[in-house]
Amino acid sequence: MSQPDLSIFNEVTEEAQSLWALALDVWDTSFLGASVGQGLLAVLALLAGLLLRGLIAKWLIGFLRRFVRRTLTPIDDAIVDALAGPMKLIPVIVSIYVAGIVLGFGGDNSMGSRIVQSLIAISLFWALHNAVKPVANSLDALAEALTPVMIDWLTKAFQIIFIIVGAAAVLEIWSIPVGPIVAGLGLFGVAVGLGAQDLFKNLIAGVLILTERRFLPGDWVKVDGVVEGTVEKINFRSTVVRRFDKGPVYVPNSKLSDNAVTNFSRMTHRRISWAIGVEYKTTTEQLAFIRDKTLDFVLNHPEFAKPPEVTTFMRVDAFGPSSIDFKLYAFTVTTNWTEWLRIKEELAFELMKIVHEAGTSFAFPSQTVYVDDGSEVFLPPHLKAEAQKIQQPTNSGGESG
Repeated sequence: MSQPDLSIFNEVTEEAQSLWALALDVWDTSFLGASVGQGLLAVLALLAGLLLRGLIAKWLIGFLRRFVRRTLTPIDDAIVDALAGPMKLIPVIVSIYVAGIVLGFGGDNSMGSRIVQSLIAISLFWALHNAVKPVANSLDALAEALTPVMIDWLTKAFQIIFIIVGAAAVLEIWSIPVGPIVAGLGLFGVAVGLGAQDLFKNLIAGVLILTERRFLPGDWVKVDGVVEGTVEKINFRSTVVRRFDKGPVYVPNSKLSDNAVTNFSRMTHRRISWAIGVEYKTTTEQLAFIRDKTLDFVLNHPEFAKPPEVTTFMRVDAFGPSSIDFKLYAFTVTTNWTEWLRIKEELAFELMKIVHEAGTSFAFPSQTVYVDDGSEVFLPPHLKAEAQKIQQPTNSGGESG
C-alpha cells in the first residue's frame, strides 16, 4: 500500500496561512492605518456623539440655568440662552477626541488634535458671537447712554470682530500664517476703497446720523426732493424709509446726512394756520363777534394747546380781493395726524356755526362788471365838429305873426 503524498497538504496549509496573514494585516491596517476593530469603535464614538448631542446639550443648558437662577442679574441668563447652539458641539468634540485616541491620531500635532482644537475654537467664538446681543440688551447703563440703533450697530460690529478673530485662530491652528493674508487684504482694501468711495461715505454718514440722533426707526421724516415717510431701519449703507403709500425707499445715508431733514415725530404740537374770508358787507360788530367766539372756542377746548406754551390768535388780517380775511393761528396738543384731522374738522364745523350766528357768510371769489349805456362814441375830429353843429339849435331870424 502506497504512502499519501504530504507535499500537496503542506502547500495548501502554507497558502492558508499566507491568506490568514493577509487577512490579519488588512484587519490591523486597513482603517486609516488602524485596525478595523478600532475603526468600528471610532465610528461608534462619532455616532454616539452626533445622536446624543441634543440630549447632552439640553442637560448642560438646564444645569447652567438652574445655577444662574440664584443670581439677580439678567446678564448671566442671557448668556446661558446664547450658549444653547455652541453647547451642541461639546459632545461632537468629545466623540472626535475619543475617536482620534482609538485610531492613534491623538498626538500634539496630529490631524485629529488639530480638528479637535479647531472645533474648540469655533465653539468658543460662536458662543462669544451669540452672547454679544443679549449682553448688550441687558445692560441698562448702555441703553441709557446710546440709542437702540447705535447698540444694534455696535452689536453687529463686535459679532463681525469675533468671526474674524475666530477664523484667524483656526488658521493659526493649521499653521497657516495670518500676516500675509492680512497684508494681502490690506492691498486689496486699498484697491477696493478707491472704487468704493460712496460706500465709505455712506457708512460715515450713517455713523453721523446715529451720533446726532437725527431720527430713529418709527420717526416720520421728510427730506425735500428725496423722500417723505416713516423710518423703518438704519443700515450701514442706507436707510429704509417707507412712504405713506407703503412703498419702501432705500435712501443712501449721505443724502440724509447732507440734506436738511424735518423730523415730524419730534413735534411738540401740530399747527393749524387758516385764512378765513367773510363777505365785505360784514359789519365791524359781526367781525368782532366771529373773532371772540372762535378764540373762545379754541382757548377752552381741551385738545388745543394754550398760551404761553404756544401762540394762539384770531385777528382780522387783510382785505382781500373778494373778502375780509381773518388769520386763525392755533396748535393742537396731539401730534397724531388722524387726531389732528379730527380736531380740524371739529373746528371747521364750529366756525360755520359762528359765522351763521353772526348773520353773515363766507366769501368766495367773485367779480362785478359795471355797464354804462351813456358812454361817448369816438369820432374823428372833423366829423365830431359837424356833429356838434347839427346838434346846435338854429335861429330863423324872424317871428311868425
